[in-house]
Formats: sequence, structure tokens, C-alpha cells
Amino acid sequence: MEYPNLEADSLEHQTLQQESITQAINELRTINDLLRWGTTQFNQADIFYGHGCDNAWDEAVALTMHALCLPIDSPLNITSARVTQSERAAVIELFSRRINERLPVAYLTNVAWFAGLQYYVDERVLVPRSPIAQLIEQGFEPFLGAKPVYRALDLCTGSGCIAIAMAHQFTEAEIDAIDISQEALEVATFNIFEHGVDDRVIPLASDLMNEVLRERYDLIVSNPPYVDQEDMDGLPQEFIHEPALGLAAGYDGLDLVKRILVDATDCLNDNGILVVEVGNSQIHVEAQFPEVPFHWVEFTQGGHGVFILTKQQLVESSNLFKAALLAIQ
Repeated sequence: MEYPNLEADSLEHQTLQQESITQAINELRTINDLLRWGTTQFNQADIFYGHGCDNAWDEAVALTMHALCLPIDSPLNITSARVTQSERAAVIELFSRRINERLPVAYLTNVAWFAGLQYYVDERVLVPRSPIAQLIEQGFEPFLGAKPVYRALDLCTGSGCIAIAMAHQFTEAEIDAIDISQEALEVATFNIFEHGVDDRVIPLASDLMNEVLRERYDLIVSNPPYVDQEDMDGLPQEFIHEPALGLAAGYDGLDLVKRILVDATDCLNDNGILVVEVGNSQIHVEAQFPEVPFHWVEFTQGGHGVFILTKQQLVESSNLFKAALLAIQ
């Protein structure tokens, strides 16, 4: 996920005024009216899209259908249905909060989608949006080379979406879902039980791999904090609602990644692979480790900044990774 440097704090955003809200509640009549009006307001307010939707119309649809307790994939002809005044008020309240508070849609609805699955989210966790979803849906092929996955690790699990999606993909695998945040683990645990995978997905409190250094995994996947200081200083307001613990990772965004590169070497089985998302900090990875043969995944559905290393590659570069880690300690 890109975090554009927009100097968000210096921008003066347009807000939705009470006069406009009252007029809309009184004059709009159908779902279509609400969708059109909401899309116009979002476009005029110049909100930032980066949490699952990339346009005003989709966000208006998500909020409207949620407020009306209707499925997001309801038949198109339902949009001509009239709505009551109280229903209009409920929809427009969500529109207003999206604009005036710059809250991501997922926090307003407590719903996010990842790898085709629905999750509960709130401000204790980041909104799922990693391109790693595409790798999970492909079974991490061709990178696993058809090797079975019996044990996997989701490091910095947040909402638990990566661990749960892997459990659905690898139906015989046991997966550890690690996070340092107890609040995030509460959300992950809820999602684990909601998806019925509590017998195979184990939430664990740990500072990265500290609590599992004696474990061995066929697959380690991590979407850790990786936002560098420059991007943190210029995050759009929507991202300010997310826990900074899940975003910030030092001057170059690699404070945690360097620890992962060192510890994963001992935690992977011989044929295992490490998958890590670093987003915009890819430039720092390549600059600091030019000798390391990172495989940067090319995604067909958008996304970038995810690398894959084999156990053997980690071993061969271990001295480089340890030296880089020592330099920041």
C-alpha cells in the first residue's frame, strides 16, 4: 500500500455542513438519490481512498447498503426503492462522518474484505488491504513449488486476515498468528472464531518472533509496520485513525524488517519461504542490500513492494542482515 506524502495536516478539507445534511434528508427519496448525492459530496470533499475502495461511488455504495442493512451485492433494481426519512438520516450520518472525520469506510461499517473473505475491523487494527491476498489465493505458487504447508506463521497479524485466509487455503496447516498488540489480538481472536478456524489458527502475543524462536515453519508471511519517517510525516488524515504501532518503522521503514530477516533464518524449514511486504520502503531494501537476490512479486491486480526469499537465500545473506540489524541497535 502506498502512503503518499500529502502533508495532510496542512490541508484544509471541505466539510459537510448541517444545512446540506438537512436538505438531503428532506429532499432525497430513493437509494439511487442517496448514492448520487453521496458520490457528489465525496468528490467535492476530496477525501482520500486507500482502504479497500478507490473511488467515491464504491464508498457511497458500501456505506448506504450498510446503513440500510442490505447485502453489498443486492440486485441493481433495488436502488430505485424509496427509503424512509430515518433511513435517509442514517445513511447521511455515515456520509457526514466519512467527510468530516475522515474515517475510513471500514471503521464506519466494521467490515473489511480480504482474499474474498469478510472480517470485523475497528481502530485497534489496520484496515486489510495487502496484495499478499493475491499470493494466498494462488497458494503462493510457483514460489512454494507445490511443497505442502503444515505449519505457517503470520507475523504482525493485526485483524488476523492473513492467517485466516491461509487457513482456508491450506486446510491441513496449523498457523500461528502473532502480534505485539493485545488490542489487535482481541480483534484477530474474534475473527478466528467467526471463521471457525480456532482449532488451527493460534493467536500469540509476541514481539516479532521472540516467543517462537524454537519453532519451525514451512511458510512465514509478514505485513509488518514499514512506513518510513517521511511518509509518516505526510499521511492523509484517513491513515491517522489507524494505530501508529502498525505503521511506523523508523527512519527508513525497515526497523522491524531487519529483525525479521535475521530471525526467519532459524525459524524456517529447509524448503520454506519468507514473504514480506515493505511497500514504498522497497527502495530502502534495495539500496541497503544490493547483493541480496530478493524476488519482488509482480501483481496482476495491483500492489507492489512484496519480496520473497528462500531459506537458503536467507542463510547465504545472514551476515549482511545481522550487520544491518546491529547498526540500528
